[in-house]
Amino acid sequence: MDLLYENELIYGRLLTVDQPHLIERYNRALKSFGFRATKLKSFDIDRTGFSPEIAKELKDPSYLDPNGVNRRFIILTPAQADLPVVHTQFSNTSQLTYEFFTSNARAINALTIKDVIYGEIEDSVSVVNDIEDLLSINQVEFRVLSAENVMGQAAELRLLVDRLQDEPDAWRNNELLNRMVELAKVTGDIRENSLVPDKVLFRHRAFWTSHFGGTFVFVDDNTTTVIGDPSAPGFRRSRPWQVNYISIKDAEQVFQFLASTSRIELPRASWIEKSGYLENRGEMIIRHLIQSLEPERDLTNIDRIWVQTWIHANAALINHDGTWPFLNAVKREIGQTGQLNMAEVDPKRRFLVVRALPRHPDAWLVNHLISDFVPWDFLSRYVFNKPGFFADYEGWSPSYQQHVVDILKTTYLKDKEGLRKRLYGLEQ
Repeated sequence: MDLLYENELIYGRLLTVDQPHLIERYNRALKSFGFRATKLKSFDIDRTGFSPEIAKELKDPSYLDPNGVNRRFIILTPAQADLPVVHTQFSNTSQLTYEFFTSNARAINALTIKDVIYGEIEDSVSVVNDIEDLLSINQVEFRVLSAENVMGQAAELRLLVDRLQDEPDAWRNNELLNRMVELAKVTGDIRENSLVPDKVLFRHRAFWTSHFGGTFVFVDDNTTTVIGDPSAPGFRRSRPWQVNYISIKDAEQVFQFLASTSRIELPRASWIEKSGYLENRGEMIIRHLIQSLEPERDLTNIDRIWVQTWIHANAALINHDGTWPFLNAVKREIGQTGQLNMAEVDPKRRFLVVRALPRHPDAWLVNHLISDFVPWDFLSRYVFNKPGFFADYEGWSPSYQQHVVDILKTTYLKDKEGLRKRLYGLEQ
């Protein structure tokens, strides 16, 4: 993974913590979680406060994610709101944390001037043992604490202010007034600064979790759909009257679910031809086939002429795989008719030519699911399914790892928003 780290493809865009007072505050939160203080003079953090360097020092990559549920967080600065989340077992941890930041911006801005905010994103379960545990997670609550108890002192000051206003003789109580002065030295003017986050409950919408080999949960008005490994404990047995279960191995059913719930965009000339979607898929499959046939080949300086020569020389392999000819046939069909009859397409190949409906709230999650059916498309895997990408990466030869890094640097990292908009229609 060193190559990914050096090229900011893993743990990229994190915030460096190197100021002594911030390190001290982080250590207070660590101690509250039962960990020893860090001896590092500098480390990076993500939106939730997770640090790859701290994880390495503690020899615990899940120090903020015990049991893969009830994610912990450490907030040193409001600037964390704009960072990614780089280590989690739930796909919506990033969105939930972002909502917490934006909903409580005033309180977070005020609190982090003087203190560190930490706590847990508390679910209704403490350990995930079966599908029922996942289905029980309907909402999460941010249990918020501060190391210097600024929030508690602000609450106490608020009560004393109320007493001063409501009790006629309270202004004669020197003990009360002195206590208010002492508290105000810590909290500042609580009439101007909100020091208590007031929105801490958030709905747990559709999500993916790494539990049971990877499980998707989609929520619609009248039903919940679980897509995953049928061997997962509780699969098809938990709430069968309420939950629709689909095996991740059943491409036909997965596709029908996505299509019937209007979560995917079917291949039409209106977006296929201007996006370069099929052309990108074609480039990905050829790279995959080259890597499969010649894993040690140096792909650093290959160009289109070299690729075309390789395609002609390996026509038998390409035709046996069938993906490249299929994509070319689809391009011809759409060029002639403007659309594709999906009923005539093998279920597993349907995922080659569809993308998530860009305006659907579950678009990112759906593209993640689609990427599981097109694992050789490392670009879509990296964009939407980093856990899957990192697992794939470990199995590649060093030369192919270098090639993939070069491609991601020159395509995705160069213009993330532009690429996501062009290929996947996503505005953000």
